[in-house]
Amino acid sequence: MFKKQGWHFLSLVVLLAGVAALFGDDFASGQLWGASTKFWFWFAIGVPVAHQIVVPIIWRGELYHQWMTKIFGDKGFLIYKIIFSILFIARPISVILVGISNKNTLHLNPFFAYILGFLLLIPAVYGMYSVIRYFGIDRAYGIDHFEPEIYLNKPFVKQGLFKYTDNAMYKFVFLALWAIGLGFLSKAALLVAAFNHLYIWVHFYFTELPDIRHIYGQSAE
Repeated sequence: MFKKQGWHFLSLVVLLAGVAALFGDDFASGQLWGASTKFWFWFAIGVPVAHQIVVPIIWRGELYHQWMTKIFGDKGFLIYKIIFSILFIARPISVILVGISNKNTLHLNPFFAYILGFLLLIPAVYGMYSVIRYFGIDRAYGIDHFEPEIYLNKPFVKQGLFKYTDNAMYKFVFLALWAIGLGFLSKAALLVAAFNHLYIWVHFYFTELPDIRHIYGQSAE
């Protein structure tokens, strides 16, 4: 149930300490709707933290103890999807809010920033398309934790962007968050994007990868 979650917690502490140390005056300037950039920044940091704490609890609880199924029956996966979706959508929205609050603090030629942001969106959009078209939304949500016996013998996806990498979502889809920061020329939004992108790999190595090996066995190697 808690396999490698100690490493998850330790990595989170290190990442939080890192962003706190980097959060200087330029990162804190600005405000939105009467709230300071500092408020929006830590709110945006809190969203992925909440997301990546809730998901392992539900995943592991269902995989090892069928908690969601026992409590909600056939609607367990649907309820989990709703919770996941709210937290997932909150990630880019929170970066946007930080970007608006802290806009024009990045000392970079706007034309160059917008071009770079657009270029980052290309693999991000294609990565999301590959997830939807080839990987499957339910599988991306983690339905294999709810139905491991069905997914045990299913092959790993090798189409779309998955033809070139086993993890198109974490490597490329998260580039969209960087594009948001560049679009608003916001140092704080870029720092939030960096935290999101680094922290999702903590989730992968200390939650998702052990679960993949548990569900798929030798085929995961």
